[in-house]
Amino acid sequence: MAARAYWTGQIRLALVSIPVEIYSATKSGAAIQFHQIHEPSGKRINYEKVVQGIGPVDRDEIVKGFEVSKGNYVLLEEDEIEAVKIESKRTLELVQFVDTNEIDVFYFEKPYYVVPQDELAEEAFVVLREALRARKKTALGQLSMRGREQLVSLKPCGKGIVLETLRYEDEVRKAQDYFKDIPATKPAKEMLELAGSLIDQKSAPFDASEFHDRYVDALRGLIEKKAKAKGKKILEEVEEPASARGSNVIDLMAALKNSVGGGDSGKNAAKPAAKAKTPAKKPAAKKEAAPKARKRA
Repeated sequence: MAARAYWTGQIRLALVSIPVEIYSATKSGAAIQFHQIHEPSGKRINYEKVVQGIGPVDRDEIVKGFEVSKGNYVLLEEDEIEAVKIESKRTLELVQFVDTNEIDVFYFEKPYYVVPQDELAEEAFVVLREALRARKKTALGQLSMRGREQLVSLKPCGKGIVLETLRYEDEVRKAQDYFKDIPATKPAKEMLELAGSLIDQKSAPFDASEFHDRYVDALRGLIEKKAKAKGKKILEEVEEPASARGSNVIDLMAALKNSVGGGDSGKNAAKPAAKAKTPAKKPAAKKEAAPKARKRA
C-alpha cells in the first residue's frame, strides 16, 4: 500500500486484540492556496513572532499558556503536557455498540480506513467486521491520536472497516436553539405529492465524480489567463443561474405544479412531463362544437 499509515495499534474487544493500521480516507482537494506578496518587490511576506513592547523573540523562548483571566496565563512546558497524555496510545478499546443509524450526522468529523496489520490479524478482523454487519451495529471507543483523545466509531465498509472521528457533546451546538421558532405545521397532501414528484425526478444513485468545485475551476482558469496576460488585470462576468427571488412567487402550489409539469430541466423530468400531456377531456369539447355548426347551417 503506497499511503503511509496514519496510526498503527490494536483494536481490543474484551480479551481479543486485533493489530490494525489506520489510513486517512480523505485527501486535500484541488483548493487554490494563495500567499501574501509584497507587490512592489514581488516577494513573499514572512511573519515574525513578536511580543508587544519587546519586539521579535526567539522560538526557544516560546511556551504554551492557558488564559485563566484577562491577560493572565498558566504557562505549561511540553514535558508537563506530555505527562498527562493517556498511556493507551496504541490501543483502541471498544466500549459500546449502538445501532448503525443512531448517531446524528453532525457528530461525525473525519473518516479513516481500518485494515488488518498482517495475515495473522485477518481472521479476528473479519469476525469483528461481520459481527457488526450482521447485527447492524456501530462500535464506539476512544483513541489517542496526535496528542488528543478522540471519540471514534467503527462500522463495516465492503471488505474493510471505516473508523470515523466523532465530535464530543460540548463541540456540537444544540439543534433546538436554531429550529425552535420553525412552526410544526404539516403541509397539504397535494403539496407533499408534488414535492415528492420533484424529488423523484432528480433521484439517482450517488456518484461523487459528477460534482466538482466550480469556484476552484474558475480560479485555475483565471490564473492561467493572468499568467499569459503577464500581469494585466482580468475581470470576467460570471453567469448566475436563474433565480426565482425576483419573481416574487407567492402561490407555492402553482410553483410546484409548474416545476413538476416540465419547467424543470432534471435528467428524468421528461417522464412526469409526458404524463402531464394526457388529453383533458378533449373528445367532450368536440361534441359541444357539433350542435353549434348545425345552428349556423
